[in-house]
Amino acid sequence: MGVLAVLIFPLLLFGISGIIYIYRAVGRLMSKSAVQNKVVVITDAISGLGKGKLFTLRSELVLCKRHGRIEALYNALISVATPTFTPKLVLLDLSDINCIQDVAKEILDCYGCVDILINNASMKVKGPVQSISLELDKKIMDANYFGPITLTKALLPNMISRRTGQVVLVNNIQGKLGVPFRAAYAASKHAAQGFFDCLRAEVAEFDVCISTVSPTFIRSYHVQPEPGNWEASIWKFFFRKLAYGVHPVEVAEEVLRTVSRKKQEVFMANAIPKAALYIRTFFPELFFAIIASGVKEKQKVEEK
Repeated sequence: MGVLAVLIFPLLLFGISGIIYIYRAVGRLMSKSAVQNKVVVITDAISGLGKGKLFTLRSELVLCKRHGRIEALYNALISVATPTFTPKLVLLDLSDINCIQDVAKEILDCYGCVDILINNASMKVKGPVQSISLELDKKIMDANYFGPITLTKALLPNMISRRTGQVVLVNNIQGKLGVPFRAAYAASKHAAQGFFDCLRAEVAEFDVCISTVSPTFIRSYHVQPEPGNWEASIWKFFFRKLAYGVHPVEVAEEVLRTVSRKKQEVFMANAIPKAALYIRTFFPELFFAIIASGVKEKQKVEEK
């Protein structure tokens, strides 16, 4: 009886670990099967997310990017693709609103439909509001808001007429809360979040699923965060955690799960950004005070 009592805990732990492993393995298989034999359009295809597991699938991939570096990825995919699933290369600058309709028409003429649209493109800018030109503000809005919604609007009628389809917006935590010195970027992400939240309700009756996946930041594919010590400042600690972001493979896997399970909203962040979001919602004055003190601290450091 004594030996059995000693062994029961590790056996129980081993059994639970096995169940979790099987559950995750089945989940990964189901995620991949959800997009197989589908026409999948991915914007900003050479980003960290684009280099994740999205390109290991047996799907009709349409890769969109605004400059020629995509050709290296395209050539790599061609070398491993089967004749049935050869990816299509489309040069698309989402900040050039006038060309988006033509690109959408080209995709529909080629494949006849789009099953899944993954809006992944994004443009960042950092600096004080007074130092960012209005022209740059507009460029950020075109790339992060008007571009994705224009492409979505161009492909949406096809999904509605077929009564099937899914649009995934890879957004950012700044679609939920604003961060100082990133006003234009945060504004564009708030706008995109609001648009797709409204669209979700409008197209539900047509069985078109609208999903948003919001990580903190998607860090560079090969960059790993360096270990650091706890900072005395809440501001520094929060933004050190925020800046490390999420690895592209994690985001790619979450996008697949979102497509497979037709999730409506996913928020990818560790405890610190999540706490900030809750504080912003329930204790806004405290949140604003923390942010304001952080700005003052930053200004003092720059003066020194």
